Amino acid sequence: MTRPVLLLAGLLALALPLSLLAGRVWIDPATTPNAALIVMELRLPRALLAIAIGAGLGAAGAAMQGYLRNPLADPGLFGIAPGAALGAVMSLWLGLAGGLLLPVFALVGAGGAMALLALIAGRGGGIALFTLAGMMIASLAGALTSLAISLAPNAFAMSEIVSWLMGALTDRSWADVRIAAPLTLAGIGVLWLAGRSLDALTLGEEAARSLGMDPLRLRWLLIVGTGLTVGSGVAVAGIIGFVGLIVPHLVRPLTDGRPSRLILPSALAGALLVLVADVVCRILPLVTELRLGIALSLVGAPFFLWLLLKMRRELA
Repeated sequence: MTRPVLLLAGLLALALPLSLLAGRVWIDPATTPNAALIVMELRLPRALLAIAIGAGLGAAGAAMQGYLRNPLADPGLFGIAPGAALGAVMSLWLGLAGGLLLPVFALVGAGGAMALLALIAGRGGGIALFTLAGMMIASLAGALTSLAISLAPNAFAMSEIVSWLMGALTDRSWADVRIAAPLTLAGIGVLWLAGRSLDALTLGEEAARSLGMDPLRLRWLLIVGTGLTVGSGVAVAGIIGFVGLIVPHLVRPLTDGRPSRLILPSALAGALLVLVADVVCRILPLVTELRLGIALSLVGAPFFLWLLLKMRRELA
């Protein structure tokens, strides 16, 4: 695991300074007026937020795929991201999105989804029930979000909701970093604690139980870890999809394939992917900046199709 971690950390260290200089207006520290102010107050918090969100989504995706033993699994299956999105949408719908209210509403939505998931899955629920419960919560949250959009009190609120759901890091500040970074770091730590149990689960649920894997403990670790990583990202940036699906596939060939060895490299690769994607969104010569969520979906959807075709060829 050391080699891929060092490789990805090195690439991330190279990409970070580039992200501080890149944009519609490239910064030359020697000649650009107020260069230090622009970097410290605009570019640096945005870059750190991209790293935090990408790391959380990457780690959650690796843990999800290990738990469900499905390479097509995505953190959105737990219903936590849609729950967080519903909370944020309600703050916009009620006109209570000022200051830190929107992230707080989103975190409450993520917490509600986590609690509902734990309640439905119960103490004895298996992986199948857990997955179906997550899909039900995601579907319900999505339906309620669509209802909120259709019943928006005015055109401005509707525009704000739709724009926020597209996902972006535009105009983010240090306050957003202070929300997302600690929660994401804590979430990755919780997911890392689940690594050994996820390794045992690759042998099958019954074999894992015989090796001492506690299904209830593992389920709670995944709920809390995914809730913290995904919920905090949605709270500050909106819906940014496909990172948790793409990144584990890119990193897996660099590891021995065990879920415990995949979580940290996936976090670093996710951070690198989101950081680079955000730089690309900034430098594209468009009238308005391309939303980060749209950009990653344009990459993720063909990648998902390629995975499906690859799996079909392997099963043929």
